[in-house]
Amino acid sequence: MQTQRSLMCGLLTLSLPLLANASALPEHQTSNPWYTDGQAQLASKLARTQSDNAKNVILFVGDGMGISTLTAARILQGQMNGQPGEEGYLSFETFPYTALVKTYNVDAQTPDSAGTMTAMISGLKTDVGVIGIDEDVERGSCASVSGNEVMTAIELAEIKGLSTGVVSTARITHATPAATYAKSADRNWEDVSDMPQDAIDGGCEDIASQLVNFKANLEMRIAGAHVDGTEVAFGGGRRHFLPKDPTFNSADAVSSTEGDRTDGRDLTAEWQASYPSGSYVMDQAGFDAIDPASTDRVLGLFNESHMQYEADRDNDVAGEPSLTEMTSKAIDILDNNDSGYLLVVESGRIDHGHHAGSAYAALTDTIELAEAVQAAMDATDPDDTLILVTADHSHVFTIAGYPKRGNPILGKVVAVGQTEPTLASDGMPYTTLGYTNGRGFADLGDETNADLRYDLADQNGRMDLSGVDTTTPGFHQEAVIPLSSETHAGEDISLHAMGPGAHKAHGVIEQSQVFHLIEQALGLVQQ
Repeated sequence: MQTQRSLMCGLLTLSLPLLANASALPEHQTSNPWYTDGQAQLASKLARTQSDNAKNVILFVGDGMGISTLTAARILQGQMNGQPGEEGYLSFETFPYTALVKTYNVDAQTPDSAGTMTAMISGLKTDVGVIGIDEDVERGSCASVSGNEVMTAIELAEIKGLSTGVVSTARITHATPAATYAKSADRNWEDVSDMPQDAIDGGCEDIASQLVNFKANLEMRIAGAHVDGTEVAFGGGRRHFLPKDPTFNSADAVSSTEGDRTDGRDLTAEWQASYPSGSYVMDQAGFDAIDPASTDRVLGLFNESHMQYEADRDNDVAGEPSLTEMTSKAIDILDNNDSGYLLVVESGRIDHGHHAGSAYAALTDTIELAEAVQAAMDATDPDDTLILVTADHSHVFTIAGYPKRGNPILGKVVAVGQTEPTLASDGMPYTTLGYTNGRGFADLGDETNADLRYDLADQNGRMDLSGVDTTTPGFHQEAVIPLSSETHAGEDISLHAMGPGAHKAHGVIEQSQVFHLIEQALGLVQQ
């Protein structure tokens, strides 16, 4: 095997001068930008250096961000900037190392976010719908939790003395962010009102309470551990932290009673009591007032439920920060620790846009994730910070037909050499983007809140789009199979890596290997 590898390397070395010999190829070929770009990219790869040990790690998770989502978002980003779109890259697509990731759960061919994020943050696959517990758990059974809990990279980083942070545009108690700090037999146990009585009687703790009690719980589980708790938690989901009592409503509450908790606990007050020097914020003004240089800990709950879609963020009642702003602020706080940090950032609403059948919502949130990654790149040193960008799963989202180069990605298919939309066999135009299943077509015009689709009746199958502007924010693509919402898909997703240890991200890997990239870069497990 070694001889074969040496021979292959020798052939590569011998072939490079031939490729560089311009006299062997016509000048119009060697001067073509596609040709010269290929040469430059190969030279860049050959010049790479590799290191293993990182001071900091940032893991970005685009929830539901499959390969077709990346492609469509890349094109949309370019077209929003006046370009054809296909030639561009999202910020993280320029990272030097990439792998394909298998996403299945132990018990499911097509996965959910609880099992997939547990794999990425704990190093082992588990079942659908459970958080921070191995496959021996029975979903919904409190009694099956004890003895099957697993350690997360966030917990290991805390034990090592690193700072830690969790950021999400979803509820901070939702499956993906919750998997970084909680152990739950059911992802839906976000607060005590969501739990069956036998689980409460059995001593299981709801997810929101586990976030507030993260420090105490970790020290109780690990003998001799002394940690200071997560320094940054930004996201939505305020309702799970407040009592079901309108007197506890926040200034921007949209429900008559914002809180859901039936145990009377105000977890925001409990968090503040545990961390008197920490800052609790709930809107843009509070967020902007945070001074990263003097803030050692912050809890930000910016919405009653999930935060807004990026496209709809300006319509928030009290204002809320973007994913890019939250990422930048988190880094500025966490890097106060000279020992380093581990930060997990989720763009949760990519997934929700797809579930609602809105390519516009999903793609604009993907573009915002790319902006957040760029902000992280700008704020860190590539010599000491490993940045990983991946997804937990994909969606049944397709790019189809034969549209010409530069055709609006949200538009109707117009073939090469044509100026009018191509007609299908039924005599009607069709869009480049579509969904296999879901609620189907809707035309909400300029509406930027994709979730309003759920208020309307299903319209599955083919629709006459001749008079419909499919590029508006409120257009929801056609879907064939009628379901209450569009579903996840089971194909591989991508992992993009730069920084120390990034070279280990290559090939086709199990999703649980993401944890091992983080662990080895930071040296979290003592040998």
